[in-house]
Amino acid sequence: MDIKDFIAISGQPGLYKMVSQGKSILIAENLETGQRIPVHASSHVNSMEEITVFTKTEDKPLKEVFFEIYQKEDGKTVLDPKKSTNDQIMEYFTSVLPTYDRNKVYLSDMKKIFLWYNILVTSGKIDWTMTDPAGPEAVGSRQ
Repeated sequence: MDIKDFIAISGQPGLYKMVSQGKSILIAENLETGQRIPVHASSHVNSMEEITVFTKTEDKPLKEVFFEIYQKEDGKTVLDPKKSTNDQIMEYFTSVLPTYDRNKVYLSDMKKIFLWYNILVTSGKIDWTMTDPAGPEAVGSRQ
């Protein structure tokens, strides 16, 4: 599962895929609309690959959280954070990542994770194969 080309842009809704990169500008494509936008060097951009979720022990990479949700939901979308209650969101997040740090991971973070996961699933632009760090064989694969 490779999510390094997927980015979140501060001030812009949704997720984007990096299409092209220049000296001081990126061209990014919205995964929901397909619209391409310029992203200037002054914009705050986060790569999905670099994001982690705080846990009680060590931080967990976002791609592993996505994969846990993917396996739990059998490749389908998860509850819609815009239509779910706060209790439903927290309960589901706890079922996926029971060791998350309740003092550092906020409800808004959980909503964003579910929203991003749903965008990645519906876009169909991601290979959900997760390789095991101990060996080259795939831990799981569903398309």
